[in-house]
Amino acid sequence: MAINEILVISMFLTFIVFLFTGIPIAYVLAGVGILFGGIGYLSDLHLDTFTGLDLNVLGLSVSRIFSLMENWVLVALPMFIFMGLMLDKSGVAERMMMAMQELFGRVRGGLGITVTLIGIILAASTGIIGASVVLLGLLSIPAMMKQNYSKTFATGIVCSAGCLGILIPPSIMLVIMADQLALSVGDLFTAAVFPGLMLGVVYLAYILGLSFFKPEVAPAPENRRPLTAKVLVEVFKAILPTLVLIIAVLGSIFAGIATPTEASGVGALGATILAAMNKKLNFKVFHEVLMASYKTTAYIFAIFIGATIFSLVLRELGGDEFISSMLTGLPFGPYGVLFVILAIVFLLGFLLDWIEITLIVLPLLAPVVAGLDFGIGAVNGLDQPVLVWFVMLIAVTLQTSFLTPPVGFALFYLKGVCPPEIKLTDIYKGVVPFIILQLLGLGALIMYPEVALWLPSMVYGK
Repeated sequence: MAINEILVISMFLTFIVFLFTGIPIAYVLAGVGILFGGIGYLSDLHLDTFTGLDLNVLGLSVSRIFSLMENWVLVALPMFIFMGLMLDKSGVAERMMMAMQELFGRVRGGLGITVTLIGIILAASTGIIGASVVLLGLLSIPAMMKQNYSKTFATGIVCSAGCLGILIPPSIMLVIMADQLALSVGDLFTAAVFPGLMLGVVYLAYILGLSFFKPEVAPAPENRRPLTAKVLVEVFKAILPTLVLIIAVLGSIFAGIATPTEASGVGALGATILAAMNKKLNFKVFHEVLMASYKTTAYIFAIFIGATIFSLVLRELGGDEFISSMLTGLPFGPYGVLFVILAIVFLLGFLLDWIEITLIVLPLLAPVVAGLDFGIGAVNGLDQPVLVWFVMLIAVTLQTSFLTPPVGFALFYLKGVCPPEIKLTDIYKGVVPFIILQLLGLGALIMYPEVALWLPSMVYGK
């Protein structure tokens, strides 16, 4: 094995080891990058069999970091984060929960349906996983326990519904993916609509089916009030403000009226207006949202900086060529290689957050997939349809990373707001069926790329 390959493998192993030390991930990425930059430099000096890494390479990271700060697309990140957090404070979710409970509360499993539908709506208006899971947990878990729902069933519904925001646009993950692969944010947003809705529909079908065949997991409500026109009007009034915001943000992007960055500003303003309309906006709330947006954005950009140093050294050590040759050398054909890649991403989801996978792994794997022939062909309006489809596959796979221990953030978000009688093991058991449903959705997307590619071809096709 060549010294380059040994260093690449050692770099990944060192990174994984340091993950378990509790050191912030941004410091781990940057530190391991600098460490192996030095090791590569010493190897270049003393080993005749190794060439190609100069310490001046680390200086390139400075210009890359400056380019991050000047990136117009990434300006959308803090605005979308602000929009999601402000909506969390605006009270619209509480209004929707109360109104939709009246609509579906008389159906067996109706509370689960309500939570999932609100999760879909919140996903299309916030994209902030933590806010959605915490909010849905606070609003629905006590009601489900009062109605004698199974603990595992209730927690699984909340976790899965709250995580849809990472896939359904406007997703901050898709913004970062577009930046990393030089793809259009609008293309990824339109491509993600049907895969995200597909998962939502699968969840709804599972909730209805399980509630029907196993009534004990979701007992029928005792007091069933008749469905009246007044209830329908209340539901419409509760959903309308959020729908207007979704149309203003996503509609302006899909119609070509605004760029994603401009639309993110519209979304931030719209969320603030909704909070004011619901009399939830004051200086304290505004300050809390502003500081939370600042901290979340700083966290993401710190990882950006660490990942920039890590990936720069990894590439100079020949990591991209090594990974490419290893994958393309597999005797499985294009779909076999794709399966191996998705399996790697799925397993990494047990250890890494989606941000690290997106910033480190995705840029290394995407060129491999782009060079394979999947028989997709040209798609109107898309320059790189295979890459757009591949990003959707990765995005659906990363849905599982929020539900798989030990790094499944949704599990711990929910545990923090659950009643004490709900144990972490109940949450673990509850998410297993939904992880399986996500993998089934992934399989459907592999078999039918049109699920992701049809809408972009209609919106942007000439």
